[in-house]
Amino acid sequence: MSSEKKDKKKKGYGFIGGLKYDIKHNPYLCILCLPAIVWFCVFSYSPLVYLLAAFKKYSASKGLWESEWVGLKNFQAFFGSDAFYRVTFNTIFLNALFIVASMFFSILIAIALSEVNGRLFKKVSQSIVILPHFISWTIIALLCEALLKTQNGFINNFLTMIGLEKINFYQDASVWPVLLVFLRVWQGAGYGSIVYLATIAGLDQEMYEAARVDGATRGQCIRYLTLPLLKSTAIMLLIMSIGKIFNGDFGMIYNLVGTNSMLYRTTDVIDTYVYRMLVESTNIGQSAAVSLYQSIMGFIIVMITNAFINKIDPDSALF
Repeated sequence: MSSEKKDKKKKGYGFIGGLKYDIKHNPYLCILCLPAIVWFCVFSYSPLVYLLAAFKKYSASKGLWESEWVGLKNFQAFFGSDAFYRVTFNTIFLNALFIVASMFFSILIAIALSEVNGRLFKKVSQSIVILPHFISWTIIALLCEALLKTQNGFINNFLTMIGLEKINFYQDASVWPVLLVFLRVWQGAGYGSIVYLATIAGLDQEMYEAARVDGATRGQCIRYLTLPLLKSTAIMLLIMSIGKIFNGDFGMIYNLVGTNSMLYRTTDVIDTYVYRMLVESTNIGQSAAVSLYQSIMGFIIVMITNAFINKIDPDSALF
């Protein structure tokens, strides 16, 4: 039976029938998928039952099922607090800056590396720009403290030396969005360029040769060939990034900011707020409510973004 006929036969089975068809005709591929399926079931789907805690006054002694049902009170407490507007805005604003800046510099790095001719130089350069991704935020936070502290910090010592005033980084919340974006790009843009670099490497080189024969410069090849051909990859990664726009980078922000309340105005995100709520008030029900709100909003934004992409460029949409 030809592959086309097999596909038509499989489509006629529906989901359950198609699953049985795959198990019967592709058993080894199904076995290969089994570890991933088990992982998702154990760590992603089975914990969903604890979302019920968002609607209860959770008590560890009573357990999930015996705890008092409070309905939407946990959500009302969060929505009625000043923290709701602060952490929601900060989460969206910072993540939007991270997404735009990281995507821009990842594409820039990928194009720059693809244009380098020296094989050894290209490999060394790629290793150098990817290296920061493997440095933990704990180490980066220690380096930042050495650079940014008011007394004897490298940056403030330099500002004093050239006759400028010192900047109290750990008391001035307004400078931290810029610092966080810079650190995020430094740490992640090189690693993010790998996908774009792989896409560029897979492009048909005959197009570039034809363009050069017609007199196109290197800049024109990048503008009229490379960038348009990277569009689908960039849109797909954008949709996936937007799906996490309500997930603040807890490891990054908590290590850099910690419990410095003077910086909460611009750096406090949903993840750090939930963590502090668990540590300081042990209010598991309200923490679960905030986390559920975070997940629902992320899902809604993914659907809206995908619908928008479907309107302007259906081939680049996820579904």
